Amino acid sequence: MSNTKPACKQRKSSFLASLLLNKCPRCRKGELFSNKNPYRLGKVFDMHKKCPCCGQPTELEPGFWYGTGYVSYVLCVAISVFNLAWYWLFIGLSWKDNSIFYWLGINTFFLTVAMPVLIRLSRTLYLSFFVYYDEETEKL
Repeated sequence: MSNTKPACKQRKSSFLASLLLNKCPRCRKGELFSNKNPYRLGKVFDMHKKCPCCGQPTELEPGFWYGTGYVSYVLCVAISVFNLAWYWLFIGLSWKDNSIFYWLGINTFFLTVAMPVLIRLSRTLYLSFFVYYDEETEKL
C-alpha cells in the first residue's frame, strides 16, 4: 500500500496553474496554504510549514516573507495600469468631468476586494523565485 496522500497522487499542474492555485513550486501538487479560502481574513497567512506532498519547507529563512511586499506592490501596479487602460479606452478620462476620480474609486475598491488573493499570489510567486520544479518529486 502506498503512503502518499490522495492529493499528492493528482497530476502536476503547469507553472502558471500552480501559481494561480497556490501549489508548491517544487512538486506543483501540494497545497501551500492550510486554508483554501483566502477571504477567511484571520487565516489568510496560514501556511503549512512544509509541503504536504514533497516536504519542501515553505519558509526558507527567518523573515523570508518580507520580500513579498515588493511582489505585491508590482502586482497592484500592474492591475492598476490594466484598470486604467480599459477605463480610459471604454469610458475615457478627464479632469473636467471628474472621471479620473471615478477610476480611482473603482480601482481602490477592486484592489481592496482582491487583496487577500493578491497576498497569497505574491507569496506563491515569491517562493517560486527561490524553489524550482524538481522532476524527481514525481516519484514521491
